[in-house]
Amino acid sequence: MVVPLRGRLVETGDRGEPYRIVDGSAEVVAPVVTYFRELQATGRSAATVRSYGMDLLRWFRFLWAIGVAWDRATRVEAREFARWLQLAGKPARPHWRHGERPDAAAGSSGRAYSMSVRAHSETVLRGFYDFHCQAGSGPLLNPFPLDRSRRGRRAHAHHNPMEPHRNERTGRYRPVVPSRIPRSIPDGEFNDIFARLPSHRDRALVAFFVSTGARVAELLSVINGGVDPGRQLITVVRKGSGAVQELPASSDAFVWLRLYQVEMDGLIPDAADQPLWWTLRRPCRPLTYHAAHRMFERVNRRAGTTATLHSLRHTAAYRMAEDPTLPLTDVQLVLGHAQLSTTQIYLTPRKQDVIRRVLAHHTEQTQRARERAAATPAPGYRPEVLDMLFGGEHR
Repeated sequence: MVVPLRGRLVETGDRGEPYRIVDGSAEVVAPVVTYFRELQATGRSAATVRSYGMDLLRWFRFLWAIGVAWDRATRVEAREFARWLQLAGKPARPHWRHGERPDAAAGSSGRAYSMSVRAHSETVLRGFYDFHCQAGSGPLLNPFPLDRSRRGRRAHAHHNPMEPHRNERTGRYRPVVPSRIPRSIPDGEFNDIFARLPSHRDRALVAFFVSTGARVAELLSVINGGVDPGRQLITVVRKGSGAVQELPASSDAFVWLRLYQVEMDGLIPDAADQPLWWTLRRPCRPLTYHAAHRMFERVNRRAGTTATLHSLRHTAAYRMAEDPTLPLTDVQLVLGHAQLSTTQIYLTPRKQDVIRRVLAHHTEQTQRARERAAATPAPGYRPEVLDMLFGGEHR
């Protein structure tokens, strides 16, 4: 089934209502507005509201395509929506430079939705209908129920504190997301990427990413007053919690930062409350999340690698976790993890390191076997005579 790309998620610029969903007639979808207000009241950030809005827009487009009202949806529609995400694949989206987007999609792009996207969508829709069921403004039964065998349990009722937390209240239509080992960048590949960075700003950015382990949005939140070269600290705003935290960085990162500041002297504001990172193209504007990603994508194309900007965070985490003098709790604090079990992922050895060590083990075992074979005397010699002549421990 082809689902038309009707409606869209609109960014309003209003702090009280940062995002809203409109249908094909540009009418605001009222139940989503009330749910967004509930998210904002519970302390969710605007980025979370946007993420939830993308999942809700996908669900409403499916309902509009099959002609079912949102408050009339049953578990049959929820089941078919889960199957559609799994089988139909992502819709083919025209490029934003080629005119306005049509209401009807040209079909599927052939790329299936990932397991994490489907799992996140199920969680968002289950919470959306839970809110309206409790408020009395939606259906009597949630179309996205919990798993029948687990819905009567309290989450983490018998959790062992020595084991990592898992989602014990799993939705019926929620796929099982396989655990993924974070990908770090090998040293040789990182050096090749760093050598191709075109400006001091980009070198400073990458150096801070790989030494602090900060997320992209966190590093871009740094202001001029949040830089302390004397103590080698930068102050970031943590994603999600919004907490202000100082992060230590390498001395090389501050050297590249100073070169960037000298290069842009007089072109960007230097007030303490102004952003630290700006675009190089005139007129200078504060560097955005997507612009930083595009910068790193261009460098990767030139280097012929597939690393992402978030891989720099994984690289920093692996480097810190491999240091025996650095406690894992310190790594947890620097990375901003709520659970120590999340930081323990970086104790998993990297594939290339495992292959290198195992091959070295095989080479050493082969060499030892050859030495033992060469030291074995020919038949007919008595061991006590050889021990007397050569010594048992030196033979």
